Amino acid sequence: MSRHQFVYELESAANHIADASRADLQIMLRRAALMLRNVGGLSLDPYTDEVLRGLAAEMGKPKPALVEMIVSEWLVANAYLPVPRALDEDSAVEGNG
Repeated sequence: MSRHQFVYELESAANHIADASRADLQIMLRRAALMLRNVGGLSLDPYTDEVLRGLAAEMGKPKPALVEMIVSEWLVANAYLPVPRALDEDSAVEGNG
């Protein structure tokens, strides 16, 4: 069962709490606790997750570190974050002036 399906099931049970049996509620609460305990961050489609896992292995990085690096670089490249190593006035640069 996907996370989205489970969320829908929990919301439905909350909306019809009087109709749910104690055993069903107990099962759903245990499943919710297990999912929360095992939260690994983003929920990705299987193909994207497979590609990221392979790339992380190729680069010798944990997948969460790779995802953090990708997101950070995208945010910098699109001017949502400042460039981390900005040049100051005293920095030497090469090139034609």
